[in-house]
Amino acid sequence: MDKMYNPNTPQWTFFAWTSFAAAVVMVWLGLWHLPTDLWVKGYLAMGSLFLTGSSFTLSKTMRDNQEFEYRARALRGDERPMSLVMGMKEQTSAP
Repeated sequence: MDKMYNPNTPQWTFFAWTSFAAAVVMVWLGLWHLPTDLWVKGYLAMGSLFLTGSSFTLSKTMRDNQEFEYRARALRGDERPMSLVMGMKEQTSAP
């Protein structure tokens, strides 16, 4: 079985989730203390939720497209497999 390569360390993953949670909390606290009508707060809250969700969708779609492109190039033989680039053991297949 091939070893999978994960470029993200646990520390980086923790930092990414912590910064995301802090940003969400700060936006919601700002909305809560905003001195305006409730409908304006509701509009801004819906906008921030939609922006957050669409950001996740966009990043996942871009990642999936990049992986698809990489796999398509590897199947065509245009590019060496990542295992060779990363210095892992080359696998040969019997003809």
